[in-house]
Parts: sequence; C-alpha cells; structure tokens
Amino acid sequence: MELPTALRQAVDRLLERTPLADLQRASGILSARYRAELRDGRPHLDGALAVKAYLATRLPATYAAVRATFASVADGMPDFSPASLLDIGAGPGTAFWSAADCWPSLNAAVLVEASAAARSAGETLGREKPAMSTRWLADDATRGLPDLAPADLVTLCYVLDELDPAQRAALVERLWALTAGVLVIVEPGTPAGWQRILAARDRLIAAGAHLVAPCPHENPCPLAPPEWCHFSRRVARSRLHRMAKGGDVPWEDEKYIFVAAARQPARPPRARVIAPPRGGKGLVTLKLCQADGSAAELKLSKRDGDNFRIARRLDWGDAVQQDFAGSS
Repeated sequence: MELPTALRQAVDRLLERTPLADLQRASGILSARYRAELRDGRPHLDGALAVKAYLATRLPATYAAVRATFASVADGMPDFSPASLLDIGAGPGTAFWSAADCWPSLNAAVLVEASAAARSAGETLGREKPAMSTRWLADDATRGLPDLAPADLVTLCYVLDELDPAQRAALVERLWALTAGVLVIVEPGTPAGWQRILAARDRLIAAGAHLVAPCPHENPCPLAPPEWCHFSRRVARSRLHRMAKGGDVPWEDEKYIFVAAARQPARPPRARVIAPPRGGKGLVTLKLCQADGSAAELKLSKRDGDNFRIARRLDWGDAVQQDFAGSS
C-alpha cells in the first residue's frame, strides 16, 4: 500500500529542504520513543523536525495500517457513509487522509492535536483537499475534550500508548459519547498494544456498543499470552525513507491492532484470519477467530474442493464469510 499521490507529493515538498543528517537523527529518536512506548509528558511529535521525521519514516506505515482498518470497517458496514470525522491526537492528519480515501462521503473533519508543529504540517498537507471542510483544534486528549460535537466517524489512532494507563478508560468513554456512528481505535500491534485494545473493547461492549471489526463476536478474546491478536501491512519504502532510517530493504511490515465499534449492529463475518496462512503442497492452514468466540486452526486440502480454493485466497486479517463445515 502506498500514500495517495496528492499526499505523497505534498509530503515531498515539505521535506525537500531538510538536511538528510537531521532527518536521520530525528528519525532515530522518534523510532526509539515509539519502540519504548515512552511516556515522559512530551508528545512524540514534539517539534518541527520530529514531525518531518514522522512524515518521512512513519506516515507511510501508519497510513497503511489505518487505511486497512477502515477497509475492515467498510466491509462490516457497507452502508456506512460518514459525512463527518472527529480525529483525536490527529498528528499531521494520517487518519484524515485514510478516511477520505475510504469514504468519499466525508465532507467535514475536526482534527484535535496538541503539537503545534504537527498541526502546522497537517494544515499544509490538508490544502490538497480543498473540497473538505477541516478545522484544527489545539487540545490534549487527556483534558476531557469539552465543546466538541458528535461526529459520524470518531478516530483515535496510535494515541493510547502515549497516555498514562489511568487516563485511558475515561478517554474511551468520552469518545464513545461523541460517536454518532462508528468509533475506531488503532494501536501498535504489540502485546501491550493488544492489551490496550482489549481494555477499550471491554469498555465499549459494557457501554452497549456493537463491534464491527476485527472480532466476529463480543465474547471474551479467546487468545491468551504469549499469543496476541494483531495484523500486518507491507509498506513500500521510498528512497528517502530508506536513507532516513539507514536501511536497504525496500519495504517494511507495519504491525497493528484495532477495535471498531458502532451505534448500530454490523454484519459480523463467520470468522477472521488472525495469523498468516500456512501453505504446502495441496494444503492450507488457517488460524481463525470464530463467531462462537473460539479460536481454532482449520486445515484444508484439495479434497475440500471449492472450500480449499477459497481458503487459498485468504490472507491475514481477512473476514471469512464462507462456511467451511465438512472440510477436513
């Protein structure tokens, strides 16, 4: 998955006069903060150079993860056509661009971001979307978010990991109160990120929300450590991306986990593929989270005919509508 052309070109213009050595240094600091899930009272995007490092090295991956998340929501709610977006902890507008690409119905967005540098970059990039009404607000997700109007689509992407654990539950409840249609929360696909999503999932179910994705059920998660639920998107690295990160590989895999909850019931799949499928000669093995709340491995061979051909095309994270009953 790649950035939309207009966004990629706008990012290139923002970065074109930034010395490579500065980008490399800032990228190293930013990567270390993300890997450590550091909470020291400072936003990760603290300053113009940190934001440029994000644009060069993190934006493609986070865009891909959030866009894939939205595709799962659209698959579970094909009639959902949001007109308004409220994005909390918006950064330079990653979720905004992902949502606009997924839902052409969007015509208004309110983007809340504490970092002045991130807001400035987001406003610059957003000029490439002249038909969209956008409003940027300087606020912190931990301050209760007063005076905000509900929106059809509410998003919180890669934010919970920056918050003190004691602040997360209240924020999830506040965002659900602001949700007119669907709330989407995305986190890094680490064991800790999964635990944060599980806690948010529990809060939303208790509040009467209907799960859209990824879970095909509202029972307790069937996985237990050391297993954890997450998904992955492969992202192409640009030349600048590779140089800023000091890498040679032309791609990277962004691992992520999310929960999407709606005011109205969605169309749950029979199951979801929760690990990379394993193949062999005439054989495919799928690990599935199933609608009855269980997780199981399913092995299909050529003897299973159409079921085998369908299973062979499935990928990690795909919803499964096929009834594989009777397969070997």
